[in-house]
Amino acid sequence: MNAPQKPPVFATLGCRLNAYETEAMKELAAAAGLGGAVVVNTCAVTGEAVRKAKQEIRRLARENPGAAIIVTGCAAQTEPETFAAMPEVTRVVGNHEKMQAETWTAIAAPDLIGTTEKVQVDDIMSVRETAGHLIDGFGRHRAYVQVQNGCDHRCTFCIIPFGRGNSRSVPAGVVVEQISRLVDRGFNEVVLTGVDLTSWGADLPGEPRLGDLVRRILKLTQVPRLRISSIDSIEADPALIEAIATEPRLMPHLHLSLQAGDDLILKRMKRRHLRDDAIRFCQEVRAQRPEIVFGADIIAGFPTETEAMFQRSLDLVEDCGLTFLHVFPFSPRKGTPAARMPQVRGPEIRERAARLRALGDRVLAEHLAAQVGRVHRVLTEGARVGRTEGFAEVAFAADQPEGTILEVRIAGQDGARLLV
Repeated sequence: MNAPQKPPVFATLGCRLNAYETEAMKELAAAAGLGGAVVVNTCAVTGEAVRKAKQEIRRLARENPGAAIIVTGCAAQTEPETFAAMPEVTRVVGNHEKMQAETWTAIAAPDLIGTTEKVQVDDIMSVRETAGHLIDGFGRHRAYVQVQNGCDHRCTFCIIPFGRGNSRSVPAGVVVEQISRLVDRGFNEVVLTGVDLTSWGADLPGEPRLGDLVRRILKLTQVPRLRISSIDSIEADPALIEAIATEPRLMPHLHLSLQAGDDLILKRMKRRHLRDDAIRFCQEVRAQRPEIVFGADIIAGFPTETEAMFQRSLDLVEDCGLTFLHVFPFSPRKGTPAARMPQVRGPEIRERAARLRALGDRVLAEHLAAQVGRVHRVLTEGARVGRTEGFAEVAFAADQPEGTILEVRIAGQDGARLLV
């Protein structure tokens, strides 16, 4: 009797959407009976991300001798030939193909299906629909629902539209049905995720907006906590702003795609907002919901950025009242306009990124210090960790049941987490 095959090993690089899609791929691979393989879900956001993907593939090949290595994700979509040329790689699968059941059936039984091509990557720009994939969530506390994929914008530093295709939306009815099923399974928090969330609905009949989807979810489901992942503030519609202001089940935390604080750099990035737009958005939303907490992506060392321009990004942290910073040292991405612009020296980029991170550490510590003594509703993510409604991490002194919403008084903080 043959020994049972080991389950596939999955490795995820990059964004939360990739993590979501890895969970969906696990279910597709299991249904197809795939065993003994290694699946690497890659990121293409920077040249460094591609380098790390190749490094991860080689490491996993060493640790899993003889295993088939399946490479997918954005880097596989944008550079299939790069990965196909690696001797460790068995198959390269595109971003659309990775979410199709027949792909995994063919990988599990290539001789039976008759599909043995090393590269299965079609034109992502021809994809017109994003199917909703219901997964069990991550753990037992928080579920992620993909409502949108792709991007119609062409920021000069970004390769992602060529990895994800044009913007596509999951219909509202499908989203509501998924969330209702997740709530029935006991999830207390659902996060809406996508590549460019605020473009949701533009390709659907009647062109609804993200705010319409949020209000429909809150009206038609009993989800205790609804959270929105990263948004483009300039595209936030009035219904979304109203929901943030008036709906207590919509969490008071927004992560903004700001990228820079200098207008000329923003124009060279081909962003759709200016500095004052970002500041005004944060002020207006905070006026309507004072407990709102903002995070933001900021790039350090974008081409042509001077010290004075970078200082405006530092100043933007205070001007917008940001709490959580996601700092990206600029890394030129082959095939993007920014890669052809005059580059900032590497040491300067790293030094600016370090200063931004230090500022991020300081503003986070200040925010946490202000919470000491206050009562927060915390969703437990594990035995001794959880998140407030404003997404601050909480550490418990004693074990707690996972996936429960607890009302607790904050006893202290350590600069990175609240302590109970």
